[in-house]
Amino acid sequence: MISTDHYTVRETSQGVAYGLAAYLFWGFFPLYFKGVAHVPPLEVLAHRSAWSLVILMVILTATRKWDKVRIALTERRTLLILCATTLLIATNWFVFLFAVASNQVLLSSFGYFINPLVSVLLGFLFLRERLTRLQLISLLFACTGVLVMAINYGRAPWIALALAVTFGLYGLLRKTAPVDPLTGLAVETMILFPAAIGYLCYLYVSAKGSFPSASLRDDILLPMSGVVTALPLLWFSTAARRLRLATIGFMQYITPTLHFLLAVLAFGEPFNRIELASFAFIWGGLVLYSYDAVHAMDSRI
Repeated sequence: MISTDHYTVRETSQGVAYGLAAYLFWGFFPLYFKGVAHVPPLEVLAHRSAWSLVILMVILTATRKWDKVRIALTERRTLLILCATTLLIATNWFVFLFAVASNQVLLSSFGYFINPLVSVLLGFLFLRERLTRLQLISLLFACTGVLVMAINYGRAPWIALALAVTFGLYGLLRKTAPVDPLTGLAVETMILFPAAIGYLCYLYVSAKGSFPSASLRDDILLPMSGVVTALPLLWFSTAARRLRLATIGFMQYITPTLHFLLAVLAFGEPFNRIELASFAFIWGGLVLYSYDAVHAMDSRI
């Protein structure tokens, strides 16, 4: 009994460590991609997709999971779902890269803050999941925050909405695909690879590309984008197997919080009272959402 308890505590501790590593890593993504902000976002996306596949092929070989990839590629329904998730995650990556390059990290943090609430709404619309009273109020808070942001900008905060909706739909569809995170990402990058490598070859032949270049920094950061994409996903999948969903749910706020702090404190993006009011509505909605999630978890114990 003692050894079993010790093992459980150790597993939980490892899960927390891996989870914190993943969300902290994602949280500092804007700093990394600021280093290549002068490179067009579409080119960075192509590098990120192509080099991710190289890294994932090494990992798949080391973990002997190629059989799972073959199964996913031969099952028509699974492959169709992964084609759709590929389009969604590629769009999400591109919008994030555009936000970083155009000094709109504050909007990207806004989008990732409202993502959990968008997921609740999608679950209600597509999975017929019932909304609790607190979840409904939290969604109203989120809608108010988006409306305030739209009034402030004079237009819809499309970067924030695109990030939240694409990632929410991505998570929704991935739930229906019988693949683990590593296999799913590997297949998605395989689907992206022909377009990515074709575009990079075009840039190279036409002398319009940024790799290889006279800048050693670019020649390191662009290929390494594959590593920084694959590693946190592996850490996250390891954490998810060891932690309760509620714990993972609270950790997900680390990433947008760091994006927010970097935007305001490191990048000097403007943050006025109206934007503060908009974020306040979102934070209020997240507090209600989190309280409801914890209450629901406790009621099942």
